[in-house]
Amino acid sequence: MRLYVERSGEGAPVVLLHGLTATHRYVVMGSRSLQRAGHDVVAYDARGHGASDPADSPEAYEYSDLASDLLGVLDEAGFERAVLAGASMGAHTAVRLALEHPERVAGLVIVTPAYDPEDWPGNLARWDALSDGLRTGGVDGFVEAYGDEGPEKWKATLQTVLRQRLSAHEHQDALADALRTVPRSRPFETREELRAIACPTVVVADRDEPDPGHPLAVGELYASLIPGARLVVEDEGSSPIAWQGGQLSRVIAGVAEEAFGGTT
Repeated sequence: MRLYVERSGEGAPVVLLHGLTATHRYVVMGSRSLQRAGHDVVAYDARGHGASDPADSPEAYEYSDLASDLLGVLDEAGFERAVLAGASMGAHTAVRLALEHPERVAGLVIVTPAYDPEDWPGNLARWDALSDGLRTGGVDGFVEAYGDEGPEKWKATLQTVLRQRLSAHEHQDALADALRTVPRSRPFETREELRAIACPTVVVADRDEPDPGHPLAVGELYASLIPGARLVVEDEGSSPIAWQGGQLSRVIAGVAEEAFGGTT
């Protein structure tokens, strides 16, 4: 299985991991701030997403598969250790690797986590509806299944982003498989496992008004359990930091500075 990978810049290694239904472009939103600040940045499309190949079975989109892919990306890049910055599914994948292979993770930026072991698996019927909508109706089918929920202030932005993201995938049936499998998979088993993370960590959470699918309470939970973790949230009424590539890049660069101290 071939993963689509982009690499640019020189310096402290950073790997960017996107969320479910996104691609490598939807972590720092095209910002080049990390490269200009002296970082060797790898961004890739997860299996079944973007230009990456589908998995060899519809069930092979579990977090064990995603973490194994991440380990392979680190190996291929020659990164002994790297700062991992992931959003949603990418955040959960990064956390899993940090728990299973802490020696490979220099720092973590956990962006908009949504998984809470005590509230799993959540609303699977909604994920299945999104999967079916995509499989039978393409982008329009997904958007129709998604609906127009949320505050009026953010609806136009969300609809635009959804259509852009969904149009960027070469294998929409594979993405539909991922929409069923990923929510049924656990990146880790219990909340207490987060206490084992020992690397510099920042949790970037969104407020619930613009992004109810990634509850602020879950971000607060991660930050409270990971030793030394810092929570970053946008000001009330402002656009989420996760939607602003430049601001998010500055957060990632700060963790890289703490992790590597100016050396690679």
